[in-house]
Amino acid sequence: MDEEILDVVVVGAGLAGSVCALELARAGHEVVLVERAQTPGAKNLSGGVLYTAALKKVFPDLPNLLDEAPVERIISRNVIALLNEQSDVRIDYRDERLYEEGNAASVLRAKLDRWLFEQCEAAGVMCMNGMKVERLLIENGQVIGIVAGGDEIRARCVIIAEGANSFLAEEAGLRSRPRPSHRAIGVKSVIGLGSEKINDRFQLEDREGAAFALVGDATKGLPGGGFLYTNKESISVGVVVRLDALKNPAAPSSAELHDHLLTHPSIAPYLQGGELLEYGSHLVNEGGWAMCKGIAHPGCLLIGDAAGFTLNTGLTIRGMDLAIGSALAAAQTVTEALARSDFSKRQMNRYLCRLRTCFVGQDMAKYAGMPELLDSPRFYGPYGQALANWLYGAFRQRAIAKEGLFREGLRALRGSNLKLSGLASDAALALRWL
Repeated sequence: MDEEILDVVVVGAGLAGSVCALELARAGHEVVLVERAQTPGAKNLSGGVLYTAALKKVFPDLPNLLDEAPVERIISRNVIALLNEQSDVRIDYRDERLYEEGNAASVLRAKLDRWLFEQCEAAGVMCMNGMKVERLLIENGQVIGIVAGGDEIRARCVIIAEGANSFLAEEAGLRSRPRPSHRAIGVKSVIGLGSEKINDRFQLEDREGAAFALVGDATKGLPGGGFLYTNKESISVGVVVRLDALKNPAAPSSAELHDHLLTHPSIAPYLQGGELLEYGSHLVNEGGWAMCKGIAHPGCLLIGDAAGFTLNTGLTIRGMDLAIGSALAAAQTVTEALARSDFSKRQMNRYLCRLRTCFVGQDMAKYAGMPELLDSPRFYGPYGQALANWLYGAFRQRAIAKEGLFREGLRALRGSNLKLSGLASDAALALRWL
């Protein structure tokens, strides 16, 4: 294999890498997919909510894709909760249309990644699992292959899909190391409960699922948030906290914040009597569109988490559908490059053009200011407490005449130490970016 020049080498068999390899193989190209884990997905402690539209584009011939693919539940209930120490204020949105459309599904990546890897093998991808890529091969400024297991594997193009920790790209000087404010650590537990208890506690039926986004006391006021979503027989729950916030010596550790969330009075009842099945942590991208730089080079493209494609819209956290979308754009670009035998910087930059004209780049650009907006500490405690105080005043009845809701609101703002200048600043940013 040292002397053979392959069409494409894809590094990493997550969603982005497997989809890209699959699409290239379907186009008739010779593709090698390299994965360091012995079993694809074995090292992936991730999971979450997959918005399914992009995956349906990959498998248009499977009308019952959500029955074929190993997804857990179809999300029909979405909850946004502002947690305080003794209260929470939540938006609880349930809609049968989301279930009927199969809009989003909870997934366990160990299962989904393995299934996608099998689709790649069936399509003719040369799958090499249990092999660590040590470095990129670069000649005259162009990536021409990889070194894995001490052997050189040469290719006309290399796709890097190794996840948020993109050491290959950093060590080769293709990308700079992201700053701490653009990274977060996620800590997650998977709690076994059984489908009957899950359906009862979350008011679900059949394959319906629920997804919770938790802000405020979920992270004790630190930038980040908590999450909870239902699988078939288990619940995935945990926190995501920005690295720069954890650098403060006075800050609790990510593990302490995780344990704090699991015992919070708004969350603990959902988990009562469950069995811990899995516990782990992983890096998460938090920088939005600003992170998606240095992703196209002569002979090389970065996709998925390796390229920074993660998006927080304030209501949804997206990464997996963006990873799939970036994989499709990369496969189209590489197919074109192979047809032209052109892997120059100019040709590889067509990947950026495709991203900007598809949902990936358009959504990332639309919400480019969300990291700045969500940088406000008021989102991680004061706003939630102010809303709780306002509602407390509205619902609390005493043997004296009540004040109007407007006065109760002013009282709640004063009690939460919120200033009008801060409110105005956040409102201005929200209007600018939303």
